Amino acid sequence: MTEVYFYHLERQPLETVLPQLLEKTLARGWRAVVHIGVAERVEAVSTLLWSYREDSFVPHGTAADGRAARQPIWLTANSDRPNAPHVSFFLDGAEPASLEGLERAIVMFDGNLPDSVAQARDWWRRMTSEGHAVSYWRQDEAGRWRNMAERSSQP
Repeated sequence: MTEVYFYHLERQPLETVLPQLLEKTLARGWRAVVHIGVAERVEAVSTLLWSYREDSFVPHGTAADGRAARQPIWLTANSDRPNAPHVSFFLDGAEPASLEGLERAIVMFDGNLPDSVAQARDWWRRMTSEGHAVSYWRQDEAGRWRNMAERSSQP
């Protein structure tokens, strides 16, 4: 089964947290797909990853770039996973439908939006009932991510 991490974004926005997590993903030697629930945001996320720091960028591609299988990180508004990823990220309400073949799934949700929180709770219940090991991550006052809860339907 897939490990599913739920990241509750309250103290820092997605634009700060996502590039950091993707850098850690690449440092592990993993490939990733970032599923974005709003198609119009794919280009904005791509621009962010090219420019979020002056001294660095996160290598990635989109359908506009092509060569999907060669991209270390693929950004999409669809459910495709053309680059054989180890991890999938789910943003902006993109539903984590099939997790088959993934090491890890990361669901990022805005803690300031009640609908986003309710949706994440529904997905938590579903992922647990499907047998995935799920954990809930939240930042403390110092900005460190803390694992606040874990669930697994495994005996």
